[in-house]
Order: sequence, then structure tokens, then C-alpha cells
Amino acid sequence: MQFTSGIVEQAVEALSGFPGIGKRSALRMVMYLLNRPEHEVVNLADSILKIKTELKLCRECGNVSDHEVCNVCSNPSRNAGIICVVEDFSDQMSIESTAQFNGVYHVLGGLISPMDGVGPDQLHIQALLDRVEKNAPKEIIMAFSATVEGDTTMFYLAKKLRDFPVRISCISRGIAIGGEIGYADEITLGRSIANRTEYKV
Repeated sequence: MQFTSGIVEQAVEALSGFPGIGKRSALRMVMYLLNRPEHEVVNLADSILKIKTELKLCRECGNVSDHEVCNVCSNPSRNAGIICVVEDFSDQMSIESTAQFNGVYHVLGGLISPMDGVGPDQLHIQALLDRVEKNAPKEIIMAFSATVEGDTTMFYLAKKLRDFPVRISCISRGIAIGGEIGYADEITLGRSIANRTEYKV
């Protein structure tokens, strides 16, 4: 691409760094922004900046939050005796949208994947173990995508949790093998939570 403006070229380079966005798509986004009112572009830039400067991780569950404790963990009507362990906050949002779960969450921040160099120490697994020891929940639900990484993480967690007096379960396989939670429809995901099964090592 030949650019007549260094500013436009820089914006295209920045936007093309997003997953699934090539330079042509990035250029279309820049052209769109050029034609929008200044206050809209300022609001967009401000929102993006706040992701890095103001967004926090909940000190209880590790989910993204505007405050030190997220609105799920701070909600007294939630059942703190059931912890649903998820890969990331997008999976938590997917499960919340089903309205089938009234417990709390624990966000691992990824899945164990030796191929990608991700081991247990790089995830929030120890924080989960500390939480289970401290709060003595009745049940841990493992809600991971039906992938090799999801199954590996589930097996590892089950081994770590088996010495605690807690029921360990996993969502039912209404989600296709290889499927990701974030792409499952709300009805299927809701049934997977409601029909969860006990997980044994």
C-alpha cells in the first residue's frame, strides 16, 4: 500500500495488529473514523485507553472489573458455595448470559498448553486452591471448551482439588468436541451448566 499520510499509515499499522484484521480492513476502519465526528473518535480512543489504565482484575475471582471486587463476587444473592472455573472473562460472560448459574466464578486466565508454552504456574491456579482452602465451597464446576487444552487443564485441576472436601463437576458435553464456550448458543450452554456431571480422576 502506498500512503500519502504518515498518520494514516501509522493508524493502519496499529489496527492491522488486531486478530483477523488485515491491512485492507484496517484501512477501511481508518476511512470510517475519518468521516465520524471528532467526539465519537475521542470517546473510542478514551475507551481503549481505559482498558489499560483503569480496568482491574477482581481480587477474589480474577475477572475484569471496574472495582477491586467485581459485581458478581460482591453480590450477596450469589451462591458463594459453588465456584465455576472458566478460561477467561469472555467465557464467564457467555455463562452469565444463560441465566442458569447463580454461583461465583474463578477466571484462570488461560488453559494449560505445553505446545504454546503455557504451564500451570502461568495461570491463576494457585489462587483457586487458596480460595478453596479458605472458603471451603461445596462444588467446583469446570467449564472449559471441549479441546485438548481444556481437557488437560480439567485433569490437572481435578488432581489438585481431590484432597479437598469439595464436589468436582464439569459441564456436560452439549458443546461439540473441539468447540469453544464463547461460540456456543445460550440454550446449549445453559443446558451444559444445568446438566453438569461429576468429574473423577
